[in-house]
This record gives sequence, structure tokens and C-alpha cells, in this order.
Amino acid sequence: MTNSPSRSGTDPATDAPMRLVVISAGVSDPSSTRLLADRTAQKTLDLLGESGTAASVGVIELGPLAVDIARAIVSGFPGERLQEAIARLAAADAVIASTPVYKAGISGLFKSFVDVLDNDLLIAKPVILAATAGTARHAMVVDEQLRPLFAFLRALPVPTSLFAAPEDWGSPALGDRIERAATEMVLTLRSGVGRSIADSAWTGYQHQFSGNATRSERSASDVDFSTDLMRLAAGGLG
Repeated sequence: MTNSPSRSGTDPATDAPMRLVVISAGVSDPSSTRLLADRTAQKTLDLLGESGTAASVGVIELGPLAVDIARAIVSGFPGERLQEAIARLAAADAVIASTPVYKAGISGLFKSFVDVLDNDLLIAKPVILAATAGTARHAMVVDEQLRPLFAFLRALPVPTSLFAAPEDWGSPALGDRIERAATEMVLTLRSGVGRSIADSAWTGYQHQFSGNATRSERSASDVDFSTDLMRLAAGGLG
């Protein structure tokens, strides 16, 4: 899914298209969680295109990364495949986060992925929050669980959240909600408010050393491993 008009209304210093990234925690095939994210991404691309803003979208499927995520939680270091996904997320201008609901809560896989992210990775990034479930009784999970999670990450969730139970797929109301959320996303992106906040007010007070945030102040490459103390820590001075 790609639009290619000029990127008007955005940072004049770059002609690169807006980068949308979908995070989908659906594990079935076909996945209603992925379907909701795809419909939302396409509507956002359509609206960006109508406004003359170039945009592209990429998808991070968490199912194939489940083992990598578990290993990263245990070891504290993401492997190559997971690091690549995190890097794509760090480079995104906006995010569409979609999760299934299990036992009245968001997917454990989705939460585990968020747990391996640097606390500063999503600062001021616009986000559309979405969830699917087998019953409408879980409709408030998006705002009760996803919204506080992204508030902790200091992202910018749009006002309208999305939820789809089986009976919603044939309802025009779901399309209306998707369009409303996508419109809020497009207006936020074109205003440039997220980029301005991140560039002007960003601070590393929660930053993890050698973390995966785009604005990391220091990384492992900044450490001098040749000093006597570091060689001792590595097993000796010899």
C-alpha cells in the first residue's frame, strides 16, 4: 500500500514519504486483528493521498517474532530479526497498533513486544489503537489497557480508538470509526506536532543505556572496552 504524491504540509527539509507502521499481534490466518489494521492503514493512506501527502506503510507481524521476543525478554538483548523490526518502528512517522483480546486483556505477545522497546522509542509518535475480540463485552479493553500503555511510552494516541467484534464487520459504523480515526491521524501528521514535540522537548530521563530509541544519547559503541577496568570485568587483564 503506497501513495506517491508530494509530501506537502510536512517538514520542507525532506521529500521522503510519511512512513506508517502497523503492529499486528494477530496469530490466526486469516487474522481479524490484521484485517482491522489493514483497513485502517489503507484509509489513512487514502486520506493522506487526497491531501497531497506521500505515504507508505509497512507491517510488523508479531506472531513470527514470538520466540525472538521471548529470548529478548530473558536475555535483555533483541536478536537480529527483532532488532530490525524495532528499527522500522523507530523510523516510523506514525503507528497503527492492533491486538486481539484474550481473557479480558490485550495479547500477551503484544505486551511482551512493548516490554522490549526502549521507553523513549515512541515519544510523540501518533498512534491509532485497535483491538478485536469475540464479543462486544471487551470493547473497553482498548481504552482501559492500550491507551495507558501508550501514555506511559509518551506516544500520541488519536482520540478515536477502534474495536471490532464479529458482528461489527458488516456494520457501516465500523467504517465510520475507521475513517474518523484515520482523519485524526492525518491531521496530526500534517500538523507536524509530533515531530516538533520530539525535537523540542525530548529528554532522555527514562533512556536505557544502549537502548533502541532513535534519539539515544549513548550506545555500546561509546564504551571503551580496552581499559583495565573493562578488561577485568570481562575476565582478566591478560
